[in-house]
Amino acid sequence: MRRVLIVVSAAMFVDMAFFTVLAPLLPQFVEEGDLSKSEAGVLTAAYAAGAAVAAIPGGLLVSRVGAKSTVLAGLTVIALGTLGFAFAESLWALNVSRMVQGIGSAFVWTGGLSWVIAVSPRERRGEIIGVAMGAAIGGSLIGPILGAAAALTSLEATFGPVAAVNVVLGWFVWRTAMAPRPERSPFSGLLTALHSSAIRLGIWLILLPALLFGTLSVLAPLALSRLGFGHVAIAAVFLIAAAIQIGGAPLIGRWTDRRGRLGAVWLALGLSVVVAVVLPWVGNALALAGVVAAAGLVFSIYWVPGVAVVSDGTEAAGIELGFGFALLNLAWAPGDAVGAALGGTLADISFDAVPYGLLAAACLATGVAVWQTRHRRTELMRPGARKPQATA
Repeated sequence: MRRVLIVVSAAMFVDMAFFTVLAPLLPQFVEEGDLSKSEAGVLTAAYAAGAAVAAIPGGLLVSRVGAKSTVLAGLTVIALGTLGFAFAESLWALNVSRMVQGIGSAFVWTGGLSWVIAVSPRERRGEIIGVAMGAAIGGSLIGPILGAAAALTSLEATFGPVAAVNVVLGWFVWRTAMAPRPERSPFSGLLTALHSSAIRLGIWLILLPALLFGTLSVLAPLALSRLGFGHVAIAAVFLIAAAIQIGGAPLIGRWTDRRGRLGAVWLALGLSVVVAVVLPWVGNALALAGVVAAAGLVFSIYWVPGVAVVSDGTEAAGIELGFGFALLNLAWAPGDAVGAALGGTLADISFDAVPYGLLAAACLATGVAVWQTRHRRTELMRPGARKPQATA
């Protein structure tokens, strides 16, 4: 189990590094390529678009060839996309390369999570997911550094060698023992997954923080800039927030194993309401920086119980994990894009409190819905529980 967790965590680390690499490069692309804001937005969204397109195929790939082979395919596709990005000479080539990287990302996440869950004891599932998510968050810290290096040197000099990292990592994945293959599920397994209220809850627990993070990623830097923070200071705020998330994810995972998934869900919902209400009204730069860092930790709490609930629900429904995690990929990618675009648009035509207020209302509504069905979810949310019913 340990070796599988290490290689999957490393794959997710590398993937998230590529996902976050664009931020320092975007101003350069805009200036050199004379890009409009719309064109810059398309380039920014290309990675998530690729992940959304490949979400369902990723689940089918896990079902047909297994989780390990799906991770290998994902790393290969990311390497090809990275080479394309390194030597791209047009906006079209950059967009295609980022989308290819996103397709590989969907394969890595669907295959990696399926693989690590398959070899993990159920009573430690939250902790294992927390470690993997912590590694992914760590990758998000490295991405901007790679982007800055490419801005100072060149895309070829930075991303050409970096693409080789995927090849090396693929060799370690290939050398790692494969998890036992479950019986292959038909494509109808996706529809079966959607019939499970537990899986639907888990998907929402991924979509909701994606919306929260998407909105925060647009509004928080602009607010910090208005209060006097420069580019370096704003970057430092988000780096600190990510560092806190890295340490917090495994702790949240252990808590969900000992206390159940529901406690973490309540904590995330309650704190999210408080943070979303407070964020638009903070008028001091340092205070806002602290609230933004806290928001990053609060919004990341959802990931562990969300992934755990989906894995528990897929087992209960008797379908393959890959199908459940394919739906997760289909949730987070559009959620992040919609959160950023819609949050920015609403704030532009009104003020920041409107999108934050709507998200706070969504958290409250989620809390009410979970409370009303808490008795039917108790068995599923309890750590180490036996297989619940699919509609639990």
